Amino acid sequence: MRRSTRRSAYWVMHYALIALFLAFALFPLYWVFKVSVTPNDLLYSEGVKLWPSRFGFDHYVSVISHTDFPLFFRNSVIISGFTALFTTLLAAGAGYSFSRFVYRGKFWLVGLMLITQMFPLVMIIAPIFKLFQPLGLNNSLTGLIIIYTAYNVPFAAFLMQSFFDGIPKDLEEAAMIDGATRFGALRQIILPLTMPGIAATLGFVFTAAWSELLFALMLNTKDSVITFPVGLLNFVSKFAVDFGQMMAAGVLALIPVCIFFFLIQRYLVQGLTAGAVKG
Repeated sequence: MRRSTRRSAYWVMHYALIALFLAFALFPLYWVFKVSVTPNDLLYSEGVKLWPSRFGFDHYVSVISHTDFPLFFRNSVIISGFTALFTTLLAAGAGYSFSRFVYRGKFWLVGLMLITQMFPLVMIIAPIFKLFQPLGLNNSLTGLIIIYTAYNVPFAAFLMQSFFDGIPKDLEEAAMIDGATRFGALRQIILPLTMPGIAATLGFVFTAAWSELLFALMLNTKDSVITFPVGLLNFVSKFAVDFGQMMAAGVLALIPVCIFFFLIQRYLVQGLTAGAVKG
C-alpha cells in the first residue's frame, strides 16, 4: 500500500512539474495571441487581464489588408526555404566527408570552419556590405540566401557529422561487398537512416533564417526585399507602438514554422530509433 501511494505521489509530482514547465514556456505565446485579439481601446484601459472583456480580429485584418506584411512574409518564406535547402545539401556532403574520410588538410579545414563561428555578426556586417555592393547583392533576396547559407553551413556540417558518426561503417562496407558503389550505398543505406538528422538540420536552419534580423536590416533597405523581422519594426513609430498589429503579425509569422515542423516531425521522431543495428 505504501509503495503504491509513493508511486502515485511520484507520478502526480512528475506530471505537475511537466504542466508547470509547459505553462511557463507557452504563456508568452498565449499573451502574444491575447494582445493580438484585444481592441486598441482596451489594451491600456483594462490593465492586466488574462482575457479581454471584448475581443476581435481587426488587427489581423489590418495587418493583411493595410500593410506590406504579406510581401515581407513571402520574402521570408523564400529566403528561409532556399537557405534551409542549400545549407542542408552542403552540410550533408561536408558532414559525410568529415565522418567517413581521412585526407590531408582535414584538421585545418575543420578548424577554419570552427573559427568562422567565433566572430560576432556586427564585426562582419561592414565587410560583407562592401563585398556585396559591387556584385549587386545588396537589396536582394539572393544576397541574404548566400550569407545565411554561408553562415549556417559550419554548424550544420558538424551536426550532420554527428548523425553520420552514429551509423556504423559496417553497413556501407556490407553493401559495397554485395556490389553496390559508395554512392549507391550512400543513397540506399545511409540517407534513409540519416533522414532524422537531415530533418533536424532543415528545422534548425529554417528557424535561424526565419528569425534573423541583423543581416536583413543592414543589407536590405528596399521595401520590396524586406523580411518579416525587419517589417515588424514598422509597427514602432517615434511616439507610439502599435502592439495589437505587431502581435497579430507575430502570430501570423508562427504559421510557416509550425507547418514546417509538422511536415518533418515524423522524421524527428524516427531519430529516437534510427541507426539501431542488431548484433
